[in-house]
Amino acid sequence: MASKPLSTVAADGFWKNNPAIVQLLGLCPLLGVSNSVVNALGLGLATTVVLTCSNLVVSLIRKQVTDAIRLPAFVMIIASFTTCVELLMQAFTYELYQILGIFIPLIVTNCIILGRADSFAAKNALVPSVVDGFTMGLGFASILLLLGAMRELIGQGTLFSNMHLLLGDVARNWEITLITDYKKFLFAILPPGAFVFMGFLIALKNIIDQNLAERAKQKSAPVEKGSKRVRVTGQIN
Repeated sequence: MASKPLSTVAADGFWKNNPAIVQLLGLCPLLGVSNSVVNALGLGLATTVVLTCSNLVVSLIRKQVTDAIRLPAFVMIIASFTTCVELLMQAFTYELYQILGIFIPLIVTNCIILGRADSFAAKNALVPSVVDGFTMGLGFASILLLLGAMRELIGQGTLFSNMHLLLGDVARNWEITLITDYKKFLFAILPPGAFVFMGFLIALKNIIDQNLAERAKQKSAPVEKGSKRVRVTGQIN
């Protein structure tokens, strides 16, 4: 299979084919835990690590695994890395691990990870597979962070609260209170609010893509007109 340029692979993962707002994959954890920045960052980092490492290993063994055992082998690889991440979180960020709860083990069943392993890493070399896994994870994590920031800000009136649960004592004073005496907006904190904010993000991406396409069309239009003029002049001569 002819591999794409690394720049194209990176652009697909982070923007053009973003798993969260283009493919709409992994919505359960995306909407379930993105009620604060620290929760979103914790799950986003965990998902990115598992996605990158699983793509790496799948690419390495792609020629040794037969079609009969391909998917079970991929699931075992993903489950192994998920278990490693889960144990690390239990050891170093236990309180955050308890908050995220079942969503950490459920990384095993995240369709983003298995999908990239089967559709990309199993067909491409090591470096493109690692880049694909990392940028897909980064794209997913970026949407998680945006949702977490929006929901925490509107729901609680704060940003970066409880960041010490992930980053330790150095982040204990990172909390920013933007609105004092703010009465919490429960809808933003609950999962139904995540659907609404997710819709805004999808609409925003579509608007940006449309504007970029129109600008590209406007830039190419004078060139096309100029080329027609050249042809006409040639015919007259």
